[in-house]
Amino acid sequence: MNTTVLVLAIGLPVLLLMRMPLAFALGLTTIAALWFADIDTMMFAQRLVSGTQSFSLLAIPFFILAGDLMTAGGISRRLVGFADVLVRHRTGGLGMVAVLAAAFFAALSGSAPATTAAIGAIMIPEMEKRGYSRAFATALAVAGGIIGPMLPPSIPMVVWGVMSETSISQLFLAGVVPGLLLTAGLMLLSAHHARKHKIPTQPRASRSEVWQAFNSAKWALCGPIVVLGGIYGGIVTPTEAAVVAAVFALVLGFGVYRELTFQNILPVTRNSLKTMTMVMFIIALANGFGWMIAFERIPMTVTGALDGFADQPVLYLLMINVLLLVIGCAMDNLAAMIILSSFLVPIGQQLGMDPVQFGAMVAINFTIGMATPPFGYTLFVGAAISGLSIGQITRPLLPMLAIMIGVLLLVAFVPSVTLTVVDWLR
Repeated sequence: MNTTVLVLAIGLPVLLLMRMPLAFALGLTTIAALWFADIDTMMFAQRLVSGTQSFSLLAIPFFILAGDLMTAGGISRRLVGFADVLVRHRTGGLGMVAVLAAAFFAALSGSAPATTAAIGAIMIPEMEKRGYSRAFATALAVAGGIIGPMLPPSIPMVVWGVMSETSISQLFLAGVVPGLLLTAGLMLLSAHHARKHKIPTQPRASRSEVWQAFNSAKWALCGPIVVLGGIYGGIVTPTEAAVVAAVFALVLGFGVYRELTFQNILPVTRNSLKTMTMVMFIIALANGFGWMIAFERIPMTVTGALDGFADQPVLYLLMINVLLLVIGCAMDNLAAMIILSSFLVPIGQQLGMDPVQFGAMVAINFTIGMATPPFGYTLFVGAAISGLSIGQITRPLLPMLAIMIGVLLLVAFVPSVTLTVVDWLR
């Protein structure tokens, strides 16, 4: 093993353990590796620029903006209200409301942190008032956020599609059944929790209440039809659909619900720009790091080391999933996909998996990492909203993580879970 490979393998973990921000850890490690490899560092600058020059990556900032506009424009509150009248009378009804609202919001934003922030801010105080512990309510908001990157449109699916040259539209479809399975699993867990802790049910909504809630949320509910109908109707690309989602949120916020004003649009946009900048900066630096890994032929070395398990595909696939889950727990999911794509794609081919199924498996692995200690983004969002520590949230989150891993295993070992919807529209 040469010095450059050692720098790449050891430098990044060491810098992360020293609590250096991920983007700077990626950049410094890559520059050090270039220096030891005697490569002009201008190559790194070129990779930073070329790594973000993808039309498909434009979907990320626009979906981020759309999610923030939907929260500020009252869309998320109306979605929660509609979900409330549908299931509040059932055992664990309010927990189910949080999960259903997250699924509705996910079909518009595609972002786990945005979904957790939008739904958690409304549901955590309300669930606490009605007998749920604050820790369980926060854990449910964190887990509900994970539905976001599974259901289309999904930001991680966009990134994987770009890096692996897989159809983004088909990857979106591959997430439909896993997203619905996770939604159902979390709703059942909410019912079990409420029954165990004797949380009282709420009165069934009257027909007039249901109609009133539907009437209030009807334009918000049209969002998934507009965004996804545009993609699969061949009218817009996934990137253009992100722009449509942002414009749709603006139109509803300003023209229909009138909760967006020129006074609050500036802080909302400023917050979106901060998030966009951080995400795209990480993506750019991760691209440079990934290029250096490919240059040193590390993917081929790793793939060759795993060849011994090729005749045991079940064990091989389990090992890959465990590896991805561990990496997802400790690293930003978008950066991890970019860095690892160069050797994950050959592994998928070696396993003989459909590229769409394999891509969905990779994206869902890293998505689960966003809800897993110690570095999960949605965990940090939940902690910020609730005022609880990561440790307090983690305990009630564990059974929810078990459900996520169960869905992941279905995705990995049962091709129809991801490919049935894809095959209908292929």
